[in-house]
Amino acid sequence: MLRGYPQPQGLYDPRFERDSCGVGFLCHIKGKASHKIVEDALLMLENMNHRGACGCEANSGDGAGILVRTPDKFLRRKCKELGINLPPLGRYGVAMCFLPKDMVARHECEQTLERIARENGMVVLGWRDVPTNSRSIGPTPKRSEPKIRQCFVAPDERFFNKADFDRRLYLVRQRAENVVEFNSENKAAREGFYINLMSANRLVYKGMLTATQLRDYYPDLSEPDFESALAMIHSRFSTNTFPSWDRAHPYRYLAHNGEINTLRGNRNWMRARYGALQSAVFGDELQKMYPILTESGSDSATLDNMIQFLCVNGRTLPHAVLMVIPEAWQQNDLMDPDLKAFYEYHACLMEPWDGPAAMVFTNGVQIGATLDRNGLRPARYIVTDDDHLIMASEAGVLPVPEEKIVRKWRLQPGKMLLIDFEEGRIVDDDEIKRKLAAEHPYAAWLEATQFNLSNLPDLAEEHREEFARATVPIRPNDPSVQLKQQQAFGYTQEDIQFFLEPMARDADDPVGSMGTDTPLAVLADLCAGGQRLALFMDGSL
Repeated sequence: MLRGYPQPQGLYDPRFERDSCGVGFLCHIKGKASHKIVEDALLMLENMNHRGACGCEANSGDGAGILVRTPDKFLRRKCKELGINLPPLGRYGVAMCFLPKDMVARHECEQTLERIARENGMVVLGWRDVPTNSRSIGPTPKRSEPKIRQCFVAPDERFFNKADFDRRLYLVRQRAENVVEFNSENKAAREGFYINLMSANRLVYKGMLTATQLRDYYPDLSEPDFESALAMIHSRFSTNTFPSWDRAHPYRYLAHNGEINTLRGNRNWMRARYGALQSAVFGDELQKMYPILTESGSDSATLDNMIQFLCVNGRTLPHAVLMVIPEAWQQNDLMDPDLKAFYEYHACLMEPWDGPAAMVFTNGVQIGATLDRNGLRPARYIVTDDDHLIMASEAGVLPVPEEKIVRKWRLQPGKMLLIDFEEGRIVDDDEIKRKLAAEHPYAAWLEATQFNLSNLPDLAEEHREEFARATVPIRPNDPSVQLKQQQAFGYTQEDIQFFLEPMARDADDPVGSMGTDTPLAVLADLCAGGQRLALFMDGSL
């Protein structure tokens, strides 16, 4: 018997249980920073240790991490000890780097980052070794453990505003990683260089650790002046990829519990757009960022790449999130027409990143969470009377007296929870979407640019006489021509059989899912009278 699970009964067997990642965040709604938020977030993470995974070595985890607002007081003290003079908060950036242990490879990576920073109008202020304690980690993560260092940079006189500095930090990070990965002749450099985050307002501490190891591994996190107004945490369960130091969450904008099942298509479509992409922000420099999406990272890392790219090119964080994970809108006759036009317009620009997903995200100014359109991952939150909000993939991750709770609820399918620190409030889902839908005349744009099949002329009837006079018969639906066109545009037999034929025959848009809901023959009698029995692959009903 497996401890902690119900007794086997009927078709239920505890051996087939499947766990998912633990994800959540803690913040002060008014943006007040404190060390207690960091401490409580680490306790939340440790209480979700069961949602992470480990190998046959109990001290080798799949990954754990925490994202915080830049702890300015702490960094200023540490940098002063090193002789590094930091400008005011917001006027310097920190690159949290995983570097190779090999000295030659490490030097190449550091020099590349410094060179590209200078080329983009930045001053390199200095480096700091991040203290770590590897005594408690297992042999597997220890074999690939990186050297962890922080690089501090500041803008020179060419920068006019903070937004421009943030965008250039993204460009420097993206460019530095791509240069090393695709141009370096040193294998250790190519495989060992990763920048967790390069930002003026956020910092990530993560690794191939268990949830209970993170606090001990990074002594920085226990320093009393290490303060933040927000803390995003994640305990990883490697669903789709093998664990590694760089694949631990949080990423640069998000932490994610779930799977993106459309990943290959999302990557392919984005790669196909590279030749047509244009940016009013970066202009010709846009090509320096290619490839924009990682080909070797996890589905979560790739989704994070996409959200970063949309945000630095001018979209707000909620806008970017709703583009990649839209709510169910196509058959919703009760949805506001302007919001429906918003979703339809963006569906023409980008395919949804579909799959069971609970995602938390932040840009340091806002923090929030959303669920996929089907709501297939849990996410619960509480608000306390002292303006703290706790959101996690399960309830009870942090002990809070019941009398302090002023609101208790859960995320719903397709809905968004958002906290804006500049406004010091929770922004309602309806308000977010009304504002985005009203920014542009999306319905008018669709009307001006879309062509409906019902409005197209009947070309076959219009050109019937021309077809008849032709020396070689012209057949609009010539199978040989049709096959070549289908192949050229990437159609497959599956597309034709399971999508196009049902749409043409039944005017039905087919819906697919993971696994099978076909009842077994031995259960046929249970399905009599039109009843349907869904039997999932894990054996549970």
